[in-house]
Amino acid sequence: MRTRPPEERRAQLMKSAERLFLKHGIAATTIEQITSGAKVAKGTFYLYFSSKEDVLAALEQRFAGEHLAKVRRAVDAAPPADWNGKLAAWAASGVASYLDSIALHDILFFGSRPPTREGLVDNIVIDHLADLLRRGADAGAWKLEDCRFTAVFLFSGLHAAVDDAYSKEKRVNRSRLVSRLQSVFCRVVAS
Repeated sequence: MRTRPPEERRAQLMKSAERLFLKHGIAATTIEQITSGAKVAKGTFYLYFSSKEDVLAALEQRFAGEHLAKVRRAVDAAPPADWNGKLAAWAASGVASYLDSIALHDILFFGSRPPTREGLVDNIVIDHLADLLRRGADAGAWKLEDCRFTAVFLFSGLHAAVDDAYSKEKRVNRSRLVSRLQSVFCRVVAS
């Protein structure tokens, strides 16, 4: 039997952990279940992760990276000088990505421990939005006193609006939600 490359084994452990966390929750999932699901020996887990919390942190990083990749693709598809279009694409892809993975998001970011204040505002997705706002301001598309503050505000508002819509109706009217958020995003930067 051929040995799998290390990155493949690590990915299999993460995939197994993700599936089990979604099915049973983080607290109820054991390392033995993760390794069994990945079809590796328990000792193999410790070659890649020091604990269940370590694999959780890796899943959080992967989640944020995948979310950011979707947002970047949407923003990059807008014409180079269409800053409002880029901002609208950011909002639309943010809503879609969040809703498409809301169960995993909630398990990863709320399922095992309370979020820290830093964790709520210190992430690569907010950094990307702040950079987009800064580049738009540099191009003269809008005037913002503090791009980072505005990015945190918009990111948090998007999450709260999606959470509110999702908690009221499990089948969210995406187009209405996206349209409303895009309108708010554009009004904030136009002020």
